[in-house]
Amino acid sequence: MKRAMLVTGGTSGTGLAIAERFAREGYDVFITSRSRERAEKAAAGLSEQFGVLARGFELDIRNEQRVIDLFNEIDGLGRMVETVVLNSADMGFGSDPAKGMDLFTVSVDAFQRVFETNLVWNFTIVRQAALRMKDQHKGALVFISSNTAYRAIPNRTAYCASKGGINALSRALAVDLGPYGIRSNVVLPGTIKTARWEEMGTRQIVNGSLTPIGDISDFEDIANAAWYLGSDESKNVTGAEITIDGGMSCQLYPQLLNTLKRKVQDM
Repeated sequence: MKRAMLVTGGTSGTGLAIAERFAREGYDVFITSRSRERAEKAAAGLSEQFGVLARGFELDIRNEQRVIDLFNEIDGLGRMVETVVLNSADMGFGSDPAKGMDLFTVSVDAFQRVFETNLVWNFTIVRQAALRMKDQHKGALVFISSNTAYRAIPNRTAYCASKGGINALSRALAVDLGPYGIRSNVVLPGTIKTARWEEMGTRQIVNGSLTPIGDISDFEDIANAAWYLGSDESKNVTGAEITIDGGMSCQLYPQLLNTLKRKVQDM
């Protein structure tokens, strides 16, 4: 059976770069999105560019039956999803990305929805994939988490907590699914050069000036890590985490602070 992979939130940015990375290696690709139109358009582009079978699907986080139907549709195409990359996420911004979710005023519904998307939705997809993977005694799950699971940022309690939950979920799955030949691993990106980040210009909070390596991630950096963990390149790796953040989270503090401190002292 021809190798296939599924990536959630695969119509743009990191998700599309991941889809492209696997398509380049000859995998058939299935993309999910909240928008059927965007998913189908992205899939058509992949099929044309790489000559693989690609399909786009609309997926609602509150509809487990739709997840079941999705995998049944893929079964009907004669494909077995060997790799699942769980990229889609609720960023936990609330109604204003500039402010995030204020701890004292955020509604429980808004807080809960972040967990529904980042944990419960992922679980429903993983279960359907694993039911099929175990029959083949082979499969790879790759969660796109965040370095904020370990290094919190202001007004993003739901997001940071949910990403920590993803890391724990992956480890638990590595133990439970390992006997069936299924691996589970996590990629932890830091700041990525998204369109929103680019538009911020001088208002960017995190950029290369804060990281030891002097840069932050391109989409392809995350895609390459997902490819490694989702392919046979990492056939004996499970329950692991790879941080892709230019060294941001390994330092006690950015060296830029020393420079700024000296400037203040010299004033």
